[in-house]
Amino acid sequence: MKKDIDDYLQDGIYGTKEINPSERKVFLGSLRERIVLALTKGQVMKNNGVDQLEIAMKAYPEAKLLLNGNVSYRFFKPYKAAASKNNIPYTSVKNRNAKSNYGLVLTLEYAIDKEDIHLKEQEKNTKKIDKIKKRSLFDWLFNR
Repeated sequence: MKKDIDDYLQDGIYGTKEINPSERKVFLGSLRERIVLALTKGQVMKNNGVDQLEIAMKAYPEAKLLLNGNVSYRFFKPYKAAASKNNIPYTSVKNRNAKSNYGLVLTLEYAIDKEDIHLKEQEKNTKKIDKIKKRSLFDWLFNR
């Protein structure tokens, strides 16, 4: 398809057309079909999924990590360390107009259409079990 003068004028006035802009806002500038793993802001703030992220980074060494710029920098320390360890580039994405529930996204430049891009439930249950194990003797005796 050949561009004509009207197309160039439209691009100059309004900018180039973007595919799925609403989806890109949700996934920090990437598309759903390119996502390897996505963690919510809450999971990032609780340091959930670092091990699973490292496994995904080893499986996809050409991936890049997108960090939500609206989340405090301090929460990303273990994720950045994992990215550096696995030679994965990372970028902070900040878009004040976009509301995303995702804290970080591991993405590729091409589509993989991975069905499950979220943390496995098993890891969440492991955290709950660890919390139960850390109860004090007083809690254990009197709060059964």
